[in-house]
Amino acid sequence: MLNWRDPRNPLAGGAERVTLAYLKALAKRGHEVVWFANDFLGAAPEEMFEGIKIVRGGGKGSSVLKAIQWHRRQPRFDLVIDQHHGIPWYAPWWCRTNCVAYIHEVLGPIWNSFYPWPVSTVGQVQERWTHWIYRQVPFWTACQATRDCLTAHGVRSIEIIPYGVDTVALPALDDKPLELPLRLIVVSRLAPNKRIDHAVRVMKCLADGKIPAQLTIVGTGETEPLLRRLVKEFQLEDRVTFAGALAEPEKDAQLRRAHFLLHTSVREGWGLNVIEANAMGTTTVVYPVAGLVESTLHDETGVVAAAETPEAIAEALVKILPQPEKYQAYRRMAWERAKRFHWSQVLADSSAWLEAQAARK
Repeated sequence: MLNWRDPRNPLAGGAERVTLAYLKALAKRGHEVVWFANDFLGAAPEEMFEGIKIVRGGGKGSSVLKAIQWHRRQPRFDLVIDQHHGIPWYAPWWCRTNCVAYIHEVLGPIWNSFYPWPVSTVGQVQERWTHWIYRQVPFWTACQATRDCLTAHGVRSIEIIPYGVDTVALPALDDKPLELPLRLIVVSRLAPNKRIDHAVRVMKCLADGKIPAQLTIVGTGETEPLLRRLVKEFQLEDRVTFAGALAEPEKDAQLRRAHFLLHTSVREGWGLNVIEANAMGTTTVVYPVAGLVESTLHDETGVVAAAETPEAIAEALVKILPQPEKYQAYRRMAWERAKRFHWSQVLADSSAWLEAQAARK
């Protein structure tokens, strides 16, 4: 596996969590699994992690060369997985063995969240061009929207393998009346593309509408100072809580307590935290963007807002308030559906597909 980050990287996120699950499953089936990633401050050059050998080398602009140099000193691999995060590893042209491309989402507008024009435009053009030159390489993704983007960019073979979650669904759906104050939660890395400021602005809309609500923000990241300033500017200090990074049991407890998970990202490969919330009996209100419109089924497991605006999410919350029966129906359907996305239901098929790719002549 070629991936810019590994699970120990301080910047590791959902992509690394799902990658780890797939590779652990292969290791448990008796395969030798290696994960090559960028180096970072304080990291060991090599280590074993949950049955996987992690090798690190280089950084932005140099890790591809380091990967090539390291790869040439190894026995031939049966399969190399080239994971794309905007920029790939170009492995099909140097790995000399079976190769598949793994992608969580086509970044597209996410480039605009991190880079100004014209760098963002160059990034988007480069991404489309990359997919075209990879058009003969088998791709693997989790989302129909990502498959559609790749197809539009010329890719010919795309396998959809769903993500799983470690969160075990509640054994029974507990009682959670829809009552005021609304308990809202965001679980995310605090990064520009996640648009957590939109969730804060939802709270401003609710406050202006005299709707009592509390928002808990779980996670850390580079936009936290900006978010704290925004909360202070809107005078929402008594309505918004920054919980920081939480261990899984504490995160699950917060998800279980909340009435709604809010998700305001620019785009997602799927939306793991949607399913994690659903497993805890919590429904969702999300933006109408790629990935989230598949992890949340509108008017079935939650609500897809009418637009990518805080006002649209606030309107959706106000609309559901006088409909407690519908709210409970969302909860039940979301909880039942989440059971199908536990890793125990996913990994056998994903491992079989990767084994088949490794066995190709």
